Amino acid sequence: MKTFLLSSLAALTVITGCSLFTPPDARNAKKRPAAPSPLVVRVLPSQTYQTMHSFGASDCWSAQFIGLNYPLAKREQIADWLFSLDTDAAGNPKGIGLSLWRFNIGAGSTEQGDSSGIKSPWRRSECFQRPNGTYDWSKQAGQQWFVEAAHRRRVPYLLGFTNSPPVQFTANGKAYASGKLGDYNFNRQKLTEYARFLTDVADYFNREGWPMQYLSPFNEPQWDWGIKKGQTMATQEGTPATNADMAELTRALSQELTTRNVPTRLTIGEAAQLNYLSQSGTNRSQTNQDDVINALFASHSPAFIGNLPAVEPVASGHSYFTTSPVSKLESVRRDLASALQKAKVPFWQSEYCVLGDNDGEINGSGRDLGMTTALYVARVIQADITLANATSWQWWLALSPSNYKDGLIYVENNGKMGENPTNAQNGDIMASKSLWALGNYARFVRPGMVRIALETSPTTPTDAPQLSAYRSQDGKQLVLVVVNPGQERPLQLAGLPPSVRQLAVYETSATANLRKRTVSAKNLTLAAQSVTTILTTL
Repeated sequence: MKTFLLSSLAALTVITGCSLFTPPDARNAKKRPAAPSPLVVRVLPSQTYQTMHSFGASDCWSAQFIGLNYPLAKREQIADWLFSLDTDAAGNPKGIGLSLWRFNIGAGSTEQGDSSGIKSPWRRSECFQRPNGTYDWSKQAGQQWFVEAAHRRRVPYLLGFTNSPPVQFTANGKAYASGKLGDYNFNRQKLTEYARFLTDVADYFNREGWPMQYLSPFNEPQWDWGIKKGQTMATQEGTPATNADMAELTRALSQELTTRNVPTRLTIGEAAQLNYLSQSGTNRSQTNQDDVINALFASHSPAFIGNLPAVEPVASGHSYFTTSPVSKLESVRRDLASALQKAKVPFWQSEYCVLGDNDGEINGSGRDLGMTTALYVARVIQADITLANATSWQWWLALSPSNYKDGLIYVENNGKMGENPTNAQNGDIMASKSLWALGNYARFVRPGMVRIALETSPTTPTDAPQLSAYRSQDGKQLVLVVVNPGQERPLQLAGLPPSVRQLAVYETSATANLRKRTVSAKNLTLAAQSVTTILTTL
């Protein structure tokens, strides 16, 4: 467990990534504001906050097809974009260097076919265990290809997560639930068998040489995961669960992992919204599905699991539906930081993409490969890290075929998007600006780095650049990430050692994908509508 230092919520005036966001396409280009004065930034390396763990993304659901069917050259290109730490001859990164990969442990709806009750084959998953209890480790082959590709590219962490128990362990024999809040779709007589199954899966990956360091057995337990009104089939595998349900399985899993000396650690929570982690009295109170941090990590709670030997003391949750407007973005994360500080556990933001209409700021529907979505996502990353003190930040779909803002990399065939048979076999692959913007963090803010304080002057209420700073474990390297939603702006780094004359700058903008340039420490300009990472020594 890395050292975890919480920030004071009453710290110095620090840019934390919560300035108002104005999409570039919403500005009137005919009204050019006056050239801005330089933004002066002073880092404060002795004032430290959290130790960073990882940046990640998940293989749901497209990897099962792309990893199995697409030509090898395309698969390797995708893997390079996601995982590579290499650079080209000019020093430009070939990929974003994710440090965590999320593997979806399937529940067996694929084997059930249309009788699974899940409409799209893209949303179904294979299961390693046959109904008779034997195993077929050749299942999920496409997903396993990406696990191996990540391992070859030195991705340090692998996390296995479930949406539903295998269908042979569920109450209704399906991988989706009844549609009633809190109704855990699980046959409790199968508790021992289910704990054994998940431990077997973790042990398999460990024996293959692809260590599964973490196991997350619940996903968004606050949703009902049933067939929606007006529909005849479910949308994906999933089940609700109460805090007591999570505690019961976690205890059984911890015992199984410990008894068998499987070193995989359990990460619990994956709350559907951040407020369900930290708040009581929500619309999930009556079903015992909120106030998750206190329920699971307060020693007096009946559901306390914080002392179990296989449990990683970390609370995980998803940033969905809490990012707009800015007042909610800020207040939800400050509440969460307070609850985490009281419980003395760190926080992983373990799933996010752009969903919903976000109070008119941005809409999840409609694929966007450009900077509008990338800047919005970067704002969320900044807020989760600097306000909620996230030590890990993880994206939802690494690969998407859909006309939606849910992917880092998109696939389509002859210009046609969608979860169709053609896209499952082959297609064009396209890297989004959101991929590269995430790379401004993932590629450079490496596991073990410590977030540090910074001061800025002057600041403006709108379109102000949003910053976060990190130093390496040995204290010698500085990483500064700057999200600039506004116009081009000069930036000055104050307080650097006199020996620092040049800076390595990596820019993601409309014309650049983590493009490297070397600039004078006295002559740095942020591109308009950009995410920039600056590297130097301390």
